[in-house]
Amino acid sequence: MVQHPALDLVFSALSDATRRQILVRLGDGPASIGELAEPFGMSLTGMKKHVLVLENAGLVTTEKIGRSRQCRLGTERLDDAMSWIAFYQRLWERRLDGLDAYFTLKRGSEQ
Repeated sequence: MVQHPALDLVFSALSDATRRQILVRLGDGPASIGELAEPFGMSLTGMKKHVLVLENAGLVTTEKIGRSRQCRLGTERLDDAMSWIAFYQRLWERRLDGLDAYFTLKRGSEQ
């Protein structure tokens, strides 16, 4: 079986609803850890843990600016995940198209 450790990190990071919401927020532009934590009523420490998971997966980049840590959306790993998903989507579409053709042919021969 082919191993995809980078994709494993991405899908693991995306498995959490809070982390997905963080990515949505960062889609609007950069934010500090405090700004990300506020809508969740979460401690800075708790938010840092979520951001670290996203950063390790390559979905977020952070930069220390003064006393705060600025977070930005990183797209490289998400592009990798989208490519993986698109490959399997095309594969299943071909299989389902073949199944549809089979049933259409079968239905036509029964009439």
